[in-house]
Order: sequence, then structure tokens, then C-alpha cells
Amino acid sequence: MSPLLITLLVLLAAAILIVLWVVGIYNSLVTLRNRFKNAFAQIDVQLKRRYDLIPNLVETAKAYLKHESETLEAVIKARNIAATAADAAAANPANGQAVQNLMGAEAGLSGALSKLMMVSEAYPDLKANQNMSELSEELTATENKVAFARQAFNDSVMVYNTKRETFPAVVFAGMFGFQIAELFQIEDPTERIAPQVKFS
Repeated sequence: MSPLLITLLVLLAAAILIVLWVVGIYNSLVTLRNRFKNAFAQIDVQLKRRYDLIPNLVETAKAYLKHESETLEAVIKARNIAATAADAAAANPANGQAVQNLMGAEAGLSGALSKLMMVSEAYPDLKANQNMSELSEELTATENKVAFARQAFNDSVMVYNTKRETFPAVVFAGMFGFQIAELFQIEDPTERIAPQVKFS
């Protein structure tokens, strides 16, 4: 074998190894991105369940809270804003702005629900209503599921971002369009408190 042929074979083998190495980095980034998208889908399922419960809760409360229509309307409005933001974030969980908008909308909804629960405390008949009690328990369980789903999402985002930001993946991530993913976190400490929905 001639030295030129040996040099060409070594260069070809090195090029193949480099290509396989880059393909491996790309595939691992895709895998991690798909994991955090799946984790967001789990949040989305629980949020949709929550959004479905809220109109029933409001309808049950309407009969008792006739003089609190502003509070009831605020809850429905906040729910609709949050549902729209959730749809936008679900369309592309890698869009940091959409996730931030969802966090803001969720904070508004939590505030409106908290106000509804505080107002409803003044109505003993509402607190004693079986349907209201069941809806409240279901909403509390859903809030817990949302919290677990958020944690799983944040864990997946952290693994993805770590992989994306470490060498050698950081060299290729930008070229392949892998953007930093946004954590689903709460900025205002008062928003960290889940709405109280117990009527017993």
C-alpha cells in the first residue's frame, strides 16, 4: 500500500468517526428535547383537567354567591387566559416566551381561585354543598398532579439544558437549532401557595 492511500484511509476513517460523533451529539439532544416536550405534555394534561373543573366549580358557587358575580367572572376570565396560554405553550414547549406567558397566566388563575375560595368561606351553605366539596377535592388533587408534572418537566429541562450547554454539545447545539429551554418556575413567592379549596 502506498503512503498516500494509507493517509487517505486514515483521513476517511477520522472523518467518519467525527461524523458519527456529531450524529451522536445531535441524537442525544433530540432525545432530551423530546423528553422535556413529553414532560410538558403531562403538565398540559393536568392543566386541561384543572381548566375543565373550574367552570363546574363556578357554576356550583353561582347559586350561593349571587352578589359575587365579579369574583366568579374573574375566575372564568383567568381560566380562559390560562387555557389560551397553555395551548400556545403546548404547541412548542421549547418556546421560552410561551412558557413564561403560561406561568404568568397560571399565577393569575391561582390568584382568582384563591379569592373565590376566600369569598366562599363566608357562605356556610356553599361549604356544606356536596358537589362543591367533591369539586374542591378533585381540584386539590389536580393541583398536586400539576405540581408533580411541573417537577418532572423541570427535571427534564435541566438535563436537556445541561447537555446543551456542556462541551462538546454546546459547539453544535446552536448550529442545529437547539435553544435553551425555560424552566416552569414561579417568580413571586406568594404564588407558590396553592389555592385552598377545602370546604370542610
